[in-house]
Amino acid sequence: MTSTSATQDSYPYQNETIWSRSEKAIARTAFDTALKQEHQKVIQETKQIANQINEPADLWDLEHYLTQRRKEIDRKYEYKYSQLTHVFGRLLHEQRLCEEELRGLREDKLKSIRSFAKFLSEDAAA
Repeated sequence: MTSTSATQDSYPYQNETIWSRSEKAIARTAFDTALKQEHQKVIQETKQIANQINEPADLWDLEHYLTQRRKEIDRKYEYKYSQLTHVFGRLLHEQRLCEEELRGLREDKLKSIRSFAKFLSEDAAA
């Protein structure tokens, strides 16, 4: 009896995007930069909220805010190669990333990223 071919074992998903070593480096840098900027924004907002705390209930409002932001960030920033074009499309749509930061990715990936960003823009406008 023969087993499945090595090619089938290596690439179980036919539509899986392959990332070159240089593309992985570009993607990681762009991802980390956007995530760092998002964290900085949360830090600034948290400081503003904290400066306005006067009552014990305000503490729990801050905790709620931080919990919500953490959940949003965790959902948005998923560093899986199978998800990166959607992640980058969302970041492009939200203007947390610009195409210049993705220079060096193959055109098929850029097209997919642009397409998802456009979809999100059209969906938001509807």
